[in-house]
Parts: sequence; C-alpha cells; structure tokens
Amino acid sequence: MALTTAPDPTRRGSGSVRPPATRRGTGRIRHGEGLAGYVFLSPWLIGLMAITAMPMLLSLYLSFTNYDILTPWSEVEWVGLANYERMFTSDPSWWHSVRVTLSFALIAVPLKLAAALGVALLLNRAWRGVGLFRGLFYLPSLLGGSVALAIVWVNMFNREGAFNSFLALFGIEGKPWVNDPDWALETLMVLAIWQFGAPMVIFLAGLKQVPTELYEAAAVDGAGKFRQFVNVTLPMLSPVIFFNLVLETINGFQGFTAAFVLSNGTGGPVDSTLMYTLNLYITGFTDLEMGYASAMAWVFLIAIAIITVIFFSTGRFWVHYSDGEDR
Repeated sequence: MALTTAPDPTRRGSGSVRPPATRRGTGRIRHGEGLAGYVFLSPWLIGLMAITAMPMLLSLYLSFTNYDILTPWSEVEWVGLANYERMFTSDPSWWHSVRVTLSFALIAVPLKLAAALGVALLLNRAWRGVGLFRGLFYLPSLLGGSVALAIVWVNMFNREGAFNSFLALFGIEGKPWVNDPDWALETLMVLAIWQFGAPMVIFLAGLKQVPTELYEAAAVDGAGKFRQFVNVTLPMLSPVIFFNLVLETINGFQGFTAAFVLSNGTGGPVDSTLMYTLNLYITGFTDLEMGYASAMAWVFLIAIAIITVIFFSTGRFWVHYSDGEDR
C-alpha cells in the first residue's frame, strides 16, 4: 500500500489557496482619513451643539420652570406643565396672537404665491429686456425682513405718506393705515405679498422644465390658454408649488420684524399686529417671563412641525412628478 501525505500549505505549488495579502498600513490610512473628516466637520459640529442643540435643550428645560432672567439659577423653581396650562386656559393674549398669525398666514401666503406665479408666467417669455424685469421683481426679496424696509413701509402708509398722496390724485381721502386697527395687519400683508421675488424665481425655473410638446399636444386637441394652464402648467408645476407653499407658510408664521417696527414692539394698535413671534418676544424680553416664553416657543415649533407633516401627508394627492410616481 502506498502512503500519501497531505500537501504542506506552507510550500509553494502545493495547490492550497493562500489568504489574500492585505496592504500594510491600509487601516492606518483609513483611520487618518476618518480623523481628517471629523477635523473638517468640527466647526460645524461645535456650532450645532453650541448655537442650536444646547440652547434648544436649555429652552425645553426652562419651559417647565418659572425662570424670569433676573432670578438666580439656584432659585429657579420647577413648575411642571403650569406654563402650558396657563397658555391654553388663562392667557387671552396668547390666543389672540394665534388668531392674528393664522389670519396673516392664510391670506398673505396664498396671495404671495399667486402673485409670484402670475409674474413668473409673464416673464417666462423671450422678450427684449426681460432679464432686467426679472431682476427688478426679485429685488424686494433681497431686502428681506430688514428694519429699514419696515420703516419705509410705515412711512409710506401713514396719514401723510405716499400711498395717501396717490389716493388724493383720484379724490380719495386716505387714512392712517398703520395706526388703524382695522387696516394695520393688512399693511403687513401687502408688504409680505410685495416680496414675492424668491418664489417667483423658483416658479420661473419650474416653468423652464415644462416640455413644450405638452402645450403643442394640448393646442392640437383644441385646448385654449386657460385649459393649457389648468391641465398642463399646474400639474407640471405641482412639485414647485408644493416647495414654495411649505417654505412660505413657515416664513409667514415666523413674521416678526415688520410687526415689531410698525407697532414699536407692542403689537398695536390695539394688538392688531400682535404676531405670535412678537408676543413671544414681549413675554420673554419685556415681561421677563423667560420660562413661559420658552413654553410658547416649543408649542410654536410643534405646531409648525404638525403643519409641515400635514402638507407632506396630503401632497401625495395633488403633487405629480415627471417620473409618473407620486410621493
């Protein structure tokens, strides 16, 4: 009987499969790359923790206390849900600011988007000098919520302002619009609507993506301009409309600067411009009730989050994407 021996795995040519050799230092290089990535991210991470995360957690804690800025930390009293109970049951100014903010957002935001879409449709043409008009219409959005713009707006709509001078040309008697409780909030709405440049630019970008073949096919079928707008433009623009709607709704609820300047920080006249953020500011920095103001801020954050979730939940019924899939 012949004796056979198993091949030695250490000898070359034995037919055994040797494990693949790893490059020396690969793990060290990957570790160094990961460390370098964290080093480059460190400014952002430090800013996130110091400017956003830690203040948010601190405000969450303060919302359950009676902190009033002047009280030392050692004397801050934990009151539990008392601030939230006060907000919903015994603070009429809070409910009034909610109504004012809702009125502002429900009126100003749709009109602003309608103005932006209408101007975008007019400027979506190869006219001579159309670029200049696009820049002029976008210019008010560059000013944003600046104090200077709000001051100019207040002077424009006071009794001796330019708007009343314009009305006088037609024999119409003006009024102190910014000092009239029935019209003060409407002047803020007009200011917000006038700054439609940012959504207009986004609508213009969306209109450029609508295939011209769709309009040609609709025209062949006998559809007029209005039917083309309803059946072609709006469905194709629905993702852009949804994007602008979410952003502008959030911005509408966060309105502060113009209301602060118009009312000198009081929400007047007769609390007609008492926006939610202005009421929060007055509570925290004028009345020095920072614990209660923190509770108001967290309710505001949760409300905006709920509204955003509602938008995304209902968007799948009317937002249509070019790939044919609704999300």
